[in-house]
Amino acid sequence: MRPKSDLRVISWNVNGLRAAGKKGFADWLHHDGADIVGLQEVRALPEQLSPELRAPDGWHTHWAPAQRKGYSGVGLLSRVAADEVRTSLNAPAFDAEGRLQMARFGALTVVNGYFPNGSGKARDQSRVPYKLDFYRAVFDRLEGARAAGEPILVLGDFNTAHREIDLARPRDNHKTSGFLPAERDELDRWLTQGWTDTFRHVHGDVTGAYTWWAQRGGCRERNVGWRIDYVLASPGAVTHLRDAFIDAEAHGSDHCPLGVTLDAAVLTAGLGGR
Repeated sequence: MRPKSDLRVISWNVNGLRAAGKKGFADWLHHDGADIVGLQEVRALPEQLSPELRAPDGWHTHWAPAQRKGYSGVGLLSRVAADEVRTSLNAPAFDAEGRLQMARFGALTVVNGYFPNGSGKARDQSRVPYKLDFYRAVFDRLEGARAAGEPILVLGDFNTAHREIDLARPRDNHKTSGFLPAERDELDRWLTQGWTDTFRHVHGDVTGAYTWWAQRGGCRERNVGWRIDYVLASPGAVTHLRDAFIDAEAHGSDHCPLGVTLDAAVLTAGLGGR
């Protein structure tokens, strides 16, 4: 990466990158100071993006669209090209939806994920099994490297609020996908088996910290939101953590950016200076 002492890694569900582009995404990217940016819900093929979005000056980009046009999709932007990027879980049902990028930058692996929503087309929770299977498939794919001490960040829209302090109206949402016991239990399993919620690690039980707001009733202005976007760190990465943050002042989507600052030494951790 750039010769600097820290590494700024950002996650943002842009709810359609073409729409975000009309709301100042390029200007945000230019001024944020990020080194690595993981985008979710891009909802466009690369050829459908304008040049300033598809290949902004000074950035290397990698796109993993869904097979279905205008749906899902993730993108990765970085100041220095990744050593490798993988997008497959070897499961066609997952791979077809363009939900995952696993990128290596030296010793650090950055996993950019758009975890499914459990609601079906009729808001009937029919996608909850698919959602939980995706969680488990990603966990299993990373478990060996996590257990071996490799530095890994898993960032993105997890579509789950973990605890009652992670949404403004918990009592009203215990039967809503995104706050169902089974969904919360799965995220809890990640955290009890070695992953760290970086925002809580830094800020403790602060309340009112959300990353998504419904686009109705002035929810964002009233801060009636949910914290469903995370950066999770493996033990090998959390030792390099300097800060974690939510940038609720950045607009352009119904989600806001969030991220971490790491000691740049994480890029060579365990590589013996190679």
